[in-house]
Amino acid sequence: MWAIRRAPNPIRNQSCCILFNHAFYAKPEAFSNLDNGVQYSKVCLINGTYHLKRPVSGGGFHPPLLLVWGRNLSSQVGPKSSDKEDDLEDGFSDLEVPPETEKIEELAEKNDDELVSEVDSAEEDVDEADKDSLAFSDTETDYSEKELAKKSRSSPVFKIIMEATRPSLNSALDQWVEAGNPLGRGEISLALLNLRKRRWYGKALQFMEWLETSKRLEYGEREYASRLDLVAKVQGLQKAENYIDKIPKSFRGEFLYRTLLANCVAAVNVKKAEEVFNKIRDLGFPISTFACNQLILLYKRVDRKKIADVLKMMEKEDVKPSLFTYRLLIDTKGRIHDISGMEEVLATMKAEGIEPDLYVQAVIAKHYIFASENQKAETLLKNIEGDDISKNRAACKLLLTLYAALGKTDDVERIWNVCEQNPRLEECLAAIEAWGKLGKVEDAEKVFEKMMKSWKRLSSKYYNVLLKVYANHKLLSKGKELAKRMSDNGCRIGPLTWDALVNLYVGAGEVEKADTILQKASEQNQVKPLYNSYISVLEKYADRGDIHNAEKIFHRLRQIGYVGRMRQYQLLLQAYANAKTPAYGFRERMKADNIFPNKTTLAQLQAVDAFRKTQISELLD
Repeated sequence: MWAIRRAPNPIRNQSCCILFNHAFYAKPEAFSNLDNGVQYSKVCLINGTYHLKRPVSGGGFHPPLLLVWGRNLSSQVGPKSSDKEDDLEDGFSDLEVPPETEKIEELAEKNDDELVSEVDSAEEDVDEADKDSLAFSDTETDYSEKELAKKSRSSPVFKIIMEATRPSLNSALDQWVEAGNPLGRGEISLALLNLRKRRWYGKALQFMEWLETSKRLEYGEREYASRLDLVAKVQGLQKAENYIDKIPKSFRGEFLYRTLLANCVAAVNVKKAEEVFNKIRDLGFPISTFACNQLILLYKRVDRKKIADVLKMMEKEDVKPSLFTYRLLIDTKGRIHDISGMEEVLATMKAEGIEPDLYVQAVIAKHYIFASENQKAETLLKNIEGDDISKNRAACKLLLTLYAALGKTDDVERIWNVCEQNPRLEECLAAIEAWGKLGKVEDAEKVFEKMMKSWKRLSSKYYNVLLKVYANHKLLSKGKELAKRMSDNGCRIGPLTWDALVNLYVGAGEVEKADTILQKASEQNQVKPLYNSYISVLEKYADRGDIHNAEKIFHRLRQIGYVGRMRQYQLLLQAYANAKTPAYGFRERMKADNIFPNKTTLAQLQAVDAFRKTQISELLD
């Protein structure tokens, strides 16, 4: 599929850069360079003209994937979804995910927090030399919950880190080592894996700092990359960049910069991500599938039109797309309701010998459901089941959620009956959500209690799913009881629990209480609340026309690093519109933040423009 069409000099040696500041741009125009007769593309940006020193294809053979993507990028969208598509042009995941099937996205991406990048480290080939590397990515090693719990109990270092307070952690580790206990690479890796899985990034960073200062670990590029990843997660991107300057130059390889890139994408910092990607090119490192996937993931969230640029670059650099690449492209097509385009990408993927895995099929089924293509969805679900679902347990957790999204109570019950005698944790979670989706709260509670009996001690993750069911059904008193039960059982409360509590109180109409929860959570913890938690509160203030509180939430979002997302600007504009108050200087605020309005936002800006002309005002003037 990927034809090798290289210019006489490698692209990385040309002054070529296909990435630019976050801005909307018109269609590329061709113009002639009279010096060498090579045709280049010109992109008209809002803030000026940027020349891409790159040959423009004058026809001929195009890779099927790039051709399919370009042909369907702005077509195939029905009238009913045109407004939604425009929101997605600059929007973010809170606008994109079909609400009734968002759990599929969590399962498919194996991440339950929107702040974590969809890092596909697992798809990368691992050299023999890397097999002993430190646990690095949150998705690199796929341990089941039982396996992880067993390994946690067998890790004395992790137990020390878990029980010690932050101020006493270093001395506790010193005492343990001085007592003659061994601390090898395997033990270190296991402790870090457990800390990462529980998102205890602060303690993980402190542990790595202790390892370096006490010279208990010999640092290589992957060790520096692991620490860089933690610095970015705990202290932010600027501190992470500063940390790179302290790393010996011999260890500043492609893996280090791709780690920074993934964190820039996780933070949805478009400008910084593009700078890091160009840094990788400028340093002469080969462009990896991983780096390209990160860009696709970023543009999938903020400006899908730029995905075509990434695909063209991949073709020119002969970068092979991976299963994860196709998953991103299929999901992007589905999110803009381009079902035929999604199917063409799938056909191209199969033609290249890459078969869709279980999660790709689940994403396709999700979009069929959201597009009301129920017959196609049911056919695909039967295919996912196979001949005997009891021998295909890996599919059960996905099928429970998807059948619930279709409203198929009998099928949910049938799949759960297969799991019920010997359930797995993820199946229990899916069943609780499925029953909640179908309005069967009591059945969801039965599954939860069965889970509590089978596993004596569970993390907050497993309470959160039932808490979310209560929030969706506005069962405030039951939600409060469950939250108290979590506390009594010693559960660590984090962003997902805060999000569930916020939605619980918002659903009950107690927006101020939800606001207070967010405020306390952000003040008392190093980990910041989820973006959607703030959006839930901001939406209610916007509906009320409460400009003061809407501006307060908007300011908090900026303070903690949630910038570059259109949704918060749209909601703030909605607050002004509902209050029937002009929003003076709002265009300038957006421009200063490097945010450029789409069609929906332009209409909102016009509605709150103090100087706009109406038919009556023109007559009176």
